[in-house]
Amino acid sequence: MTKSMTGFGRGEYADDKRNVIVEIRTVNHRYADISVKMPKRYTFAEEKIKAVIKERIKRGKTDVSVIVETISEGDLEVRLNEPLARQYMEKLRELKDAGGLEGQIDIGLLSSMPDVLRAIPSVEDEDEVTSAICEASARAAAANEEMRAVEGEKLAEDLRMRGEIVRKLVDEIETRAPMVAAEYVDRMRERISELIGDAMEIPEERILTEAAIFADKSNITEELVRLDSHMKQLGQILEVTDEPVGKKLDFLVQEMNREANTIGSKANDIEITSRVLEIKSEIEKIREQIQNIE
Repeated sequence: MTKSMTGFGRGEYADDKRNVIVEIRTVNHRYADISVKMPKRYTFAEEKIKAVIKERIKRGKTDVSVIVETISEGDLEVRLNEPLARQYMEKLRELKDAGGLEGQIDIGLLSSMPDVLRAIPSVEDEDEVTSAICEASARAAAANEEMRAVEGEKLAEDLRMRGEIVRKLVDEIETRAPMVAAEYVDRMRERISELIGDAMEIPEERILTEAAIFADKSNITEELVRLDSHMKQLGQILEVTDEPVGKKLDFLVQEMNREANTIGSKANDIEITSRVLEIKSEIEKIREQIQNIE
């Protein structure tokens, strides 16, 4: 199945301790590049998260966002920053003495100062937390893959259509190509006749020799066969279901361009040149579409 590299997926997992939400956004990129944004206290799970995602996303720029909401007391721990509390107490005493102020420095005041008391998640079982995050990641990756598959099929359909357009143009060139040498001979005879008139007989052997040389230089049979073969391969590659095909298609489109350019340079015929320009236009559209295929 052809897959796009552009997609979005969201996955959630909840148990009696925490809710986990994972969002995955993917865009086109030459290689597999996974970036995970998550709270620092859960970074121990990052490599396993990436491994889960790589099972479904083989190529592209992947941005992963992980949110973990704790819902049980067992996941929370209150920590006291005693050195900071002592500094607050000393500074408050200095302020009281310097200003001749009244009032008591009590526990209520100290505990309300910033960062003296902090409630933070307590991660005691890393395997349990990793399993929860990976489950949400797997669900997000599956949703992302589903969206990319739908978009990928649309891309494949467009590529098949353009491949058939190119093959039709190749058929038209194959029909036209044999006429080019014959028309060249006729033009050459007319030109010689204009130059020498009836003063002497036109050297038929020389004309045929020149025609043979022209026919050899302008022969595009091999290029047409290879280009048609490339278009068949395009359809075959799009039917591959068990691996990413973007890089193969990228290489194939380079070969298409090579053959089209050679045909255009050898043809020496305005009608063939016109069709070659149409072929190159379609190949460029194919190239643009391929950039977004995994």
